[in-house]
Order: sequence, then C-alpha cells, then structure tokens
Amino acid sequence: MYDVVVVGAGIEGSATAYNLVKNGQKTLLLEQFPLPHSRGSSHGQSRITRVAYGKDDHYAVMMKEGGKLWRSLERESGTSIFLNCGCLAVGKPDFHFIKGTIASLSRHCIKHDILTPGDLRDRYPMLSLPPDYVGVFDYSGGVLRADKALRAFQTLFVKYGGELRDGEEVTGILPGSEVTIVTSQGEYRARKVVLTLGPWAPKFLPKLGINLPLKTVLTLVLYWKEKNKGEFSADRFPTYKNVRENVEVYALPSLEYPGHVRVCYHDGPETDPDSRDMADTGRILSTMKSYVREHLPSLQHTPSIVEPCMYTNTPDLQFVLDRHPSHRNIILGVGFSGHGFKLAPVVGKILCELAMDKTPSYDLTPCRVDRFFNTKARM
Repeated sequence: MYDVVVVGAGIEGSATAYNLVKNGQKTLLLEQFPLPHSRGSSHGQSRITRVAYGKDDHYAVMMKEGGKLWRSLERESGTSIFLNCGCLAVGKPDFHFIKGTIASLSRHCIKHDILTPGDLRDRYPMLSLPPDYVGVFDYSGGVLRADKALRAFQTLFVKYGGELRDGEEVTGILPGSEVTIVTSQGEYRARKVVLTLGPWAPKFLPKLGINLPLKTVLTLVLYWKEKNKGEFSADRFPTYKNVRENVEVYALPSLEYPGHVRVCYHDGPETDPDSRDMADTGRILSTMKSYVREHLPSLQHTPSIVEPCMYTNTPDLQFVLDRHPSHRNIILGVGFSGHGFKLAPVVGKILCELAMDKTPSYDLTPCRVDRFFNTKARM
C-alpha cells in the first residue's frame, strides 16, 4: 500500500514525486519506458525559461516562485540547471505578443529592455529582421538544462526514500477508496494516484471515463550549424522568441552540440505517440528552412540534427491540474501544451498539494477540468 502512486516519470511526474516524498508520503513513481528515454516530452538537453506570460498572468505569478525553486533544486542536487542568458522577444510593436510581454514584465517588476529596430541591429547583428520589428529583452530568462533537471528530481526522489520503477507500463487503473494500479509486471494499491501521462493522456484517460479535448502533436527539435564559429554562443545570443500570426519560432544559443544553434517551430501535426515516427513533418522543415534563410542568415540553411518531441495541447493551451470529476483520489496533471517544463517545480508542488488534500498554493480556475464541459465537474 502506497500513499501515492505517480504514473509517468517525465518532468511533471518526477517533480510531483519529489515533492510527495519530501512531504513524508510513501510514493511509487512508475514509467513505461526504461530511463532515460526520448519517447515523450521531457527529454533533450535544454528548454527556454522566462517569466513574462502576456494574457496568462497566472503562469507569470507561478514563474516568480518557479525561478526560486529551480535555484533550490540546483543547490540541493549540486547540479547546474539554469543558465541566465536572458530571453529576447521580437515582433511588430503593436502585436499582442510584444504588448503582452512588456505589460507582464512591467506588472511583475522584472528588469527588461525595450529595443528599437536600430538597437536590435546593433546588439544582434546575426539577426535579419523586418525593419519595423522591436525587441523586448527579459533579464530573468534563459536556458534550463532539461536532462539534468529531470535527473535531479529523480535522483533526489530516490535518495529521500521514493521508489522508482521504469520499464513498467500501466495497463489499467481501478478506482475506489483505494486505487488499484495494474501494470505489465503486477498490481499496486494506493490511497491516491497522480496521472502525469504526457502524450499518452488522450489514449489513457477515456479508460477512466473522462474525455478531455487533448491533442498530441509531433514537433521537430532542429539544430543549425553556425557559419561563423561562436557567433551564437550564450554570451552573445540569448534565448529567442518570434510569435507572429499562426507561427511561433523559438531559438536557444549554441550549447548542446558544438557550433549548432537550436531553432524550432512551436507546433506540428497531430500524431499517435505510439507511432510518432510515421507523422509527416515536411511542413515543419520547409517552414523552418525559409525562416532561417530569411532571418538567421549566419546559420546553414539546412538543419544538421533533427530530433522528435511531442506536445499534448489543450484547446486553450492551459494546463489541466485537477481531480478526476468522479474520483477525488485520482489527480490529473496533463495538457502542458509545450510550455510546462519551466513550471515543473511549481506544478509538482501543486499536484502534491492536491494529492495530500491541501489547499493549492495558486488559484487553479484556469486549469480545471470543468472548463471543457457545460456542467461543472463534481469537486
């Protein structure tokens, strides 16, 4: 008998398990693939982190604590996780993304610079942007070393007495006052279950009688070789976001592969996570080749390294952090929509609070299950 079983050892599940065991809960963390693996949404070496969130101010509020929690994890694990190289947003000055970014940074008193088109040209000569583009530089942003962060949560979870079982797929969950978790290797019982299922949430949750409008998409993580060595190093080039109508592009400095810059398209075709390699990604590649040729001419125009990754999107791109509508002891942490990694320490804290029947530290109204249905779920 466990106090809590967490299903899914991606970044959200691992952060949740870590918080649970630190709060004295006998916790089992289950993962269907042998660790480490690259089949879900939490693998890879880096992620962008930033505070500004425009209209979604509740995430900006969470990120103010999130930064502190990442620093705490660094100290606790003895691992360097956060590289504070800043985050540059570019776009037309009247576009909602730029206006929202400036408003969010100002509202939360985050140090930032507003860059004129001339400032952009002077500070970032490797960029070739439209003449009417402005920039917003967020001093609090930067890079999270994703693989090290994931390993730190898992290592500390086991160190503090948690039980981690990988290569063990959950095939069924039987609700009740005590939940039975059926796996490929046996059965477990728990007072509470937390489901952090990543791309498998749309396939698994209907088995529990809940059909959320989740969509799993495949995107490509693309690395482009520098023409001039060192031009995109972290001391010269920050993390980067360009959001336009129906197109969102992001970039990270040259960190992971020598002389290569990560420049990616934030979307992709809907896919089945069990057959993701069959998805047609031609549109992503053609879009990004055109973008790099036009706006990042100091990079080779064809990516040298291509890696797959999946997002699990909700229609409103908000998370689902809630209890099952009919079973209060089954907690859902799904639908992170491609922007959940940086918030993992806070998400882990929140899901831990829900599992322990504590009042959540944040207003979770935007993340409730019942927003998808006409009648409110029973809470």
